[in-house]
Amino acid sequence: MRTPTRIPPRPSNPYDELASLADPEPITEPIAESISDPVPIPHAPLGDHDDEPWSPPDHRRARRPRRRRRRPRRKHRLLKLLIAAGALAVILVLADRCAAMYAEKKTERQLQQALHLEAAPQVDIHGFPFLTQVLDKRLTRVDVTVPHLAADRVSIARVHAAAEDIRLIGSLPDNVRGAVIGQLEGNVLLSFDDMNRELAASQVKFSDGGGNVIAARGSLKVAGQELVLRAQAHLRRAGEQGVSTDIDGMSLDLPGIAVYRPGGGDKSLLLHRETAERISRDAARVKALFSVPSIAQRLGLSPDDAAAVLADEERLHEVTGPPRFVDRLMQVNLVDVVADHPWLLGKVGIDPKVLEGITRLRPPELSDRLSFSFRLPKEAEELHLHLDKLTVQRDGVRADVSGSGLPVGR
Repeated sequence: MRTPTRIPPRPSNPYDELASLADPEPITEPIAESISDPVPIPHAPLGDHDDEPWSPPDHRRARRPRRRRRRPRRKHRLLKLLIAAGALAVILVLADRCAAMYAEKKTERQLQQALHLEAAPQVDIHGFPFLTQVLDKRLTRVDVTVPHLAADRVSIARVHAAAEDIRLIGSLPDNVRGAVIGQLEGNVLLSFDDMNRELAASQVKFSDGGGNVIAARGSLKVAGQELVLRAQAHLRRAGEQGVSTDIDGMSLDLPGIAVYRPGGGDKSLLLHRETAERISRDAARVKALFSVPSIAQRLGLSPDDAAAVLADEERLHEVTGPPRFVDRLMQVNLVDVVADHPWLLGKVGIDPKVLEGITRLRPPELSDRLSFSFRLPKEAEELHLHLDKLTVQRDGVRADVSGSGLPVGR
């Protein structure tokens, strides 16, 4: 006989237990009875802390009370010392600069009086600190700039000098008798603006002509006609303290007519191309030239050929037609020809009065209008300063100055 299978009881549902906890069974006993029989509460043994209120235990790690950090007094003292040292350094720097500025201004006044300058020079004392240099009686470097210094016909626009290794002589601070400059280097600038203003008798303008040459260009009125004056000025040293110029390449241009060069024994009067072309197209003017045997010969014609050209218009056109005739005519020097045949000037279109006025001008007179020179002041000569290199720059003429072991003062 098979044993019947036992079905296990239904497992308990945990949610039912939770529901019973949330909704307990109603109390069947009377409330009064439950109150009258309270459940006894065990008492803890009496001790020293019976009166302290209860508080929940604190399971966190007990924190140690923070100690207030106090800054060390050494830091305060160090900070105060740094501030005091910085303030002292600033005061010393200001005092040093004020002393240097005072020395610069005093030196400027003394130089202005000694050199008889209209404007005070500019003095810059280099090196720091200045007071230690003064106590050592030796300055590192002093720069001096003198503006507008008179020198012969023209004025020097600027003189700049840099003195190094300056040894003071005398006792400080008020009994300094002078100084000795170990090394001095500088430069002198003669500006074209000053030259144009001070040598403007003939309205000449100077400029850089390239290759250490000064180009001069201006105007000159002769016999009521304006002539263009051109020349070149070459620089040269006049001793160790002076500069002068040599004038050459001078010419007086009659615009559109001819150019006259009064070069001493090389005087010349040459026609411009415009004038030569007008003469070649005018038969009357050409015949006037060929009627002078010396001119016909310079143009390549013998006396017989010149006579044939004057007699035959077709032959005249054959001679004057080719372009080479104009080139030959431009190379003919008319100076000596017009001296013997002054009537020829009118034939070629030149006013005889103009040529007469030009020939009266002498090269030395023209050169004097363009030439210039300058010398260093007497004080510079006494210091044995000498000029070195001469150069022509865009703004003027520059000359380098140098010297060593120069005594200054008493």
